[in-house]
Amino acid sequence: MADRETAPRVLLLTHSYAPEATPPARRWEAIVRGLVAEGWSVTVLAPGAPDHAARSERGEHGETVLRTRSRRAESGGRNARFADAVIHAIQSIPLGLAATRPDVVVATVPALPTVVAGRALAVLRRLPLVLEMRDAWPDLARDAGLRSGPLGRLMERIVGGAQRRADLVVTVTAGFAETLRARGIACVETLGNGVALDAIPVLPPRDRRPGELHVLYLGNHGESQGLERLVEAAARLRSCAPGVRVRMVGSGTRREELLALNRRRGEPVEMLDAVHGQAAREHYAWADTVMVCLRPDWASFLHTVPSKTYELLSIGRHVTAQVQGEAAAVVEAAGGGDVVGPTVDDLVAHLEALWADPASTRTTGAARGWVASHADLSTIGHRYAELLSRTVLRRRGLSSRPRI
Repeated sequence: MADRETAPRVLLLTHSYAPEATPPARRWEAIVRGLVAEGWSVTVLAPGAPDHAARSERGEHGETVLRTRSRRAESGGRNARFADAVIHAIQSIPLGLAATRPDVVVATVPALPTVVAGRALAVLRRLPLVLEMRDAWPDLARDAGLRSGPLGRLMERIVGGAQRRADLVVTVTAGFAETLRARGIACVETLGNGVALDAIPVLPPRDRRPGELHVLYLGNHGESQGLERLVEAAARLRSCAPGVRVRMVGSGTRREELLALNRRRGEPVEMLDAVHGQAAREHYAWADTVMVCLRPDWASFLHTVPSKTYELLSIGRHVTAQVQGEAAAVVEAAGGGDVVGPTVDDLVAHLEALWADPASTRTTGAARGWVASHADLSTIGHRYAELLSRTVLRRRGLSSRPRI
């Protein structure tokens, strides 16, 4: 391993980083751990607390973390979160310019304004830019109706332009990588989402009697999930499968609307606030089947695999997946549950069948084995190091690894 003075350097711009417990924070922590192990010096630009000035700190793996002073909007809708991301992006530019000169800049989407800051730093410092697309932007923006306004059209041009000008675009699904290549973006690689498997315990099975079923959704209550289907299904199941209990745990931009719908339908769902760590594991231990879902009417979701999918496949619980495309293919390949059609009728029929047969939610551990082979984050940092080295060398026209 090189020392910090001679190590190759990467500057990472992200809107979520440890100690946050979000999927992108967990992904980047694993990547950074692998990069440091491969001899890279890593500087991370990430939001901090709103009541503290911008500051520098040392991360768990030896990385330097530069914190911006951000609002950290946890609720308030799409506009509040976008404003939060803009604040972080604006503050990131002077911090990035003042940091020790890196060899490469990496910017991750979402949040969208990070693209602007990453592109600006790469241009101003004359460095290669790696753009990681965690979601299928700008396609997702079109599906969400963001393209209709002037700001939406501007962001689409910015994201599309950054993808075309980036030295490398990293996607988390193969389908979106093919979409970008079809648009003429030649340098695209896929590094899928996953989990740090050694941090996820296997839960013992829950013995259940005929006539009972515990259904859990734990995660984001946003526009992407289409969770109103679960509320409606729970309301209908009270008459045909009275032993079904449905629990939804989390927060998000649609939570208030879902709470209102749940009240109108007689509160068939137990709705609880977001939790992490041991509290989340207690919910998983309660469940017989755990849900992952995406709304069916956004075409970009055919090339989206929610990062939560891999965690659910690893914990030893049956998975009910109301998804399509690549996400459905992952669940089917892992063999950890069932893929369900997109309608409320489909979900009602599926949960009623599970309720009637206690053996239907038993698992064998095969899904965790599949995750170990295909989606363990412990390997992704080493693969990222290879990609970054190749990107730096390609820009320099060299054939040996930078500064090691």
